[in-house]
Amino acid sequence: MDVGMTLPVMEPDLWEGQSTLEDWARLIDAGPFASLCFGERMAFDNPETLVLLGAVAAWTQRVEIITTVIVPQLHDPVMLAKALATGDRLCGGRLTVGLGVGGREEDYRAAGADPATQTMGQMAQRAAVMKRVWAGEKVTEAVRSVGPPPVREGGPSLLVGTMGPKTIRNAASWADGLAGVTLDLDVDAVGTLFDLAREAWAVAERGTPRLTTSFWFALDDGSGAAREQVHSHLRHYMNWIPVEFVDAMAPSTGFAGTEAELAEVLGRFADIGCDEVQLIPTSCDITQVERVAALVAGM
Repeated sequence: MDVGMTLPVMEPDLWEGQSTLEDWARLIDAGPFASLCFGERMAFDNPETLVLLGAVAAWTQRVEIITTVIVPQLHDPVMLAKALATGDRLCGGRLTVGLGVGGREEDYRAAGADPATQTMGQMAQRAAVMKRVWAGEKVTEAVRSVGPPPVREGGPSLLVGTMGPKTIRNAASWADGLAGVTLDLDVDAVGTLFDLAREAWAVAERGTPRLTTSFWFALDDGSGAAREQVHSHLRHYMNWIPVEFVDAMAPSTGFAGTEAELAEVLGRFADIGCDEVQLIPTSCDITQVERVAALVAGM
């Protein structure tokens, strides 16, 4: 099983260090991580995803770059396809695109998008347009088709952001796999979704889906500081949820513990056939990445 690392794009102190994102990207690229990930929000202080894609393409040489996830309904699909194809070119074909409907109506309002499009059907329609652009079809009245062509024929692989069965069944006809997330590290529940995905892809005659999941993490040496770190992160990131609900879920959300405990959790995900776990940091402390890198290198 591969392990990926997410950039700390949602941290409140991200912009205090001018080189934080570059330092993280170069460290992740140095290995042993399989992927470098980052996601999208609109009404928040994170970097704009497509701009960041260009920077990450320049900062890295090896690692797979995964968007976890972009919400296509917040973008014009032709422009989004062009931007992603450009990013794919800049990184030499290392791009994988995670797509999701998003969980925040405020992001739709901030982008001037219609909240009524926050559906799987609307996302699938935009994914289809993007694939047509990447195939070189003329989707607009123009002399030439919209380019550049992506490195890989047909464009980057598409993963669907999901936590539930309905999304999996709907996406089996067009996605290449899952960009999952687990809040409570329920390995059995994730395994059930993976089994459902395998069945849905088989019915759709789409081969074997790529099965990934992700979760928040923080490391300590048994002091309990890691759980406090996760809690602080959730309060900042989940700012659209009443704070009392966030506080109630914080004790059981994500991973907080030692390297040995994290290795045990990763092993359980490997046992259910997970192709990759993508870890989501809860601070900008780059030593957390260094510690995970040493752990993964020794597994």
